[in-house]
Amino acid sequence: MSDSSPSLRSPVPARNASRSDAGGSASFAYLFAQFPSFVKTFVSREAVEMVKQGMNPWLISLRKPDDPADLAENVELDVSYAPERTPLRAEVNAALAAGKFPLKTNIAFHWNHRTAFFGKIFGKAADSHRIFEAAWLAPQLRARGIRHVHAHFGGVAARTAWWLRKLFDFQYSFTGHANDIFCETNFPVSHGDLVRDAQFIVTETDYAREWVEKKYPVTRGKVFRVFNGIALAGFPSRALKPEAAKVVSVGRLVEKKGFDDLIEACRLLRARGVKVSCDIIGAGPLEQALRARIDRDQLGASVHLLGPKSQAEVRRHLAEAAVFVLACIPEKGGGSDNLPTVIMEAMACGAPVISTRLAGVPEMMRDGEEGLLVAPRDPAALAEAMEKLLRDEALAARMGVRGRASAEEKFSIEITTRSLKYLLIRKGGITPPEAAMEADPHLGSAEFS
Repeated sequence: MSDSSPSLRSPVPARNASRSDAGGSASFAYLFAQFPSFVKTFVSREAVEMVKQGMNPWLISLRKPDDPADLAENVELDVSYAPERTPLRAEVNAALAAGKFPLKTNIAFHWNHRTAFFGKIFGKAADSHRIFEAAWLAPQLRARGIRHVHAHFGGVAARTAWWLRKLFDFQYSFTGHANDIFCETNFPVSHGDLVRDAQFIVTETDYAREWVEKKYPVTRGKVFRVFNGIALAGFPSRALKPEAAKVVSVGRLVEKKGFDDLIEACRLLRARGVKVSCDIIGAGPLEQALRARIDRDQLGASVHLLGPKSQAEVRRHLAEAAVFVLACIPEKGGGSDNLPTVIMEAMACGAPVISTRLAGVPEMMRDGEEGLLVAPRDPAALAEAMEKLLRDEALAARMGVRGRASAEEKFSIEITTRSLKYLLIRKGGITPPEAAMEADPHLGSAEFS
């Protein structure tokens, strides 16, 4: 398989042929493990905005979405999907047999199939499919004139991008979010490998940028902070008269979200005679344990696990909330939230926010301005903050107004995507398409170059 060889087979289109398939030249590839995903809406928003800004990326997902129909996100984008595991491997194996790969690729696959040495060097055989994905993607990228790949999360897609570099000399970058960079894995391609060989790395917060640079000194000077963004126009304004005592929290029912502390804070408030109605939206492995906790403390009339909801329903709950609470905590295994999207969504709806001083959360909101911050794992302090805002509606309203203004300044999807676009051009060496130049005259200015 030479650099000029045609693609093995066109990807399966999501809706119709992508613009780059139709003859346009893509400037870079967005590589996703699974796209779209209702639990990663910030990724979809960024991709939509990148297209709006004229960058004409090729969107390629390694897996098809499997969200429930009532939660599936409808993104108006052209997305291509890689073949399923078995046919993809069959294509690559056929190309191997036909001698279409360069020597170093043949050697890698020889080790993978024929000897135990590959396993000793690269670890789990289960992750060997990343090599097959890279081998399948390489000619697809070349056919579109793409040399740079950007992935979200230091996971499946980023590891596939690493193999694209290792075997086919493409370059890549990725956006690290939270546990995907904070928690080490035992995959063949380690976090250290990913950050060392990336052209540049994006983190959601300055906290994460400094964390990466400290842990991996080789990355200093190539890690950049770009906030996740939200499309502010899609969020309803906070109700003029929010539901009295309504507390809302949203997130996967996992340790780092601190829902156990929130439930304990509600118990403390009830003991003080403070009325509270707490709606927790989300699903996850801790659901049964949290239900048991609610039953044990006889909080069924005060705390409600509502399960997962669509984006429209989540936004309605946020707009009706007297206060939004996310009691983030560090996990025992080192995991942590970093820049919780739902906090910026609550701010966009004008809801006052209570959260914890953890990772990048203090970069999102100022204590006493857009909301209140307390120490992690301190239910008593959490209860005091909740009582303060539930009793002082005027203060809560002022914080909500400031939160909305801060969201517009920091988290507007147009601003955050523009920052990533500039990094892709400056650090990734991407030539902006003519449409991007027309949409953003700054790209052609002497100041930008």
